[in-house]
Amino acid sequence: MSNKEPAKVPLLHKGRGATSNISGRFEGLSFTRESDGWQTEPDIPERLTTSAIEEKSKTITATNQSPDIPFSQSINPYRGCEHGCVYCYARPAHAYMDLSPGLDFETKIFFKPNAAALLEQALRKKNYHCSPIALGTNTDPYQPLEREKRITQTLLQVMQEFRQPVTIVTKSQLVLRDLPLLTEMAQDNLAQIAISVTTLDNTLKRKLEPRTAGPSARLRTIEQLSSAGIPTAVLAAPMIPALNDSELESILTASRESGAERAAYILLRLPHEVAPLFREWLEVHYPEKAKHVMSLVQQSRGGKDYQSDFSHRRTGTGVFAQLLQQRFKVAVKRLGLDHRRLSLDCSQFMPPPLPNEQQDLFS
Repeated sequence: MSNKEPAKVPLLHKGRGATSNISGRFEGLSFTRESDGWQTEPDIPERLTTSAIEEKSKTITATNQSPDIPFSQSINPYRGCEHGCVYCYARPAHAYMDLSPGLDFETKIFFKPNAAALLEQALRKKNYHCSPIALGTNTDPYQPLEREKRITQTLLQVMQEFRQPVTIVTKSQLVLRDLPLLTEMAQDNLAQIAISVTTLDNTLKRKLEPRTAGPSARLRTIEQLSSAGIPTAVLAAPMIPALNDSELESILTASRESGAERAAYILLRLPHEVAPLFREWLEVHYPEKAKHVMSLVQQSRGGKDYQSDFSHRRTGTGVFAQLLQQRFKVAVKRLGLDHRRLSLDCSQFMPPPLPNEQQDLFS
């Protein structure tokens, strides 16, 4: 009789990043899938469809005071993200809604239909102090559901009317749909965009970020945005030790050749439930590298899967992290990529008159 413990059996769902629906950290019960050795035929996973769930919010902007984050307010039109990036640090937020940060995060997407109205209310408040609003800080504002809901588009229309500066981070070429609007805002120094490029390897991309645009499409997006006069940066993130970190210079070079003006990078972050999800993913897709990858991650995180302190959570510590940081500095200097964020013009902010105010003006 074998003394081996039954093996955990992941089910791979086509087009999804996570390999399980692990329990959130607030749940009292947790479940794992195990093999008892009796089943000889592999399970065929059911096809997972995406559910769009309406969320009626009372506010739309979130404020930030973290010293390592270069914005003070942000908007996320969606909770959850169909892109399915297994490393996404926003996954743990689904636990607050009694949902799994795993497959639930990719298949149960909350959208905010009243986002534009809430933004207009916020911008009209007498005590509002204008500062750039960041779109895409947690989940991608141009994820697939945006094609139908157009929430990001309506938010941008409000910002243009109020001359409110905006920054955007996305992996999607859907941002090009709003090119005319963004071009007009950029001409007044009211908009800048960063395109996240994680890898130039299509095979890795399909496993790591299953429902995102391919590397070539992202480079073309950088080129079109830049050609339209929109300040465009590349975000090489996340850099994963022994998996895609060797591509850092190639990503920066290809992005510079496509028109990127600035660059930034982030070392892999694995907060809360993201760590076990990422470990599962490694064992499924790269079992021969799994131990080495996590060893380097822990060497860069003080011996843990993750450290949350502000000073190091984006860059890490230790020999590997220091070397990565130095490689980035050398590359951006060689390529002429300024890694500093441009300052958008907040002095132009001006709420447009309300309809009744216009009538009074001409009566």
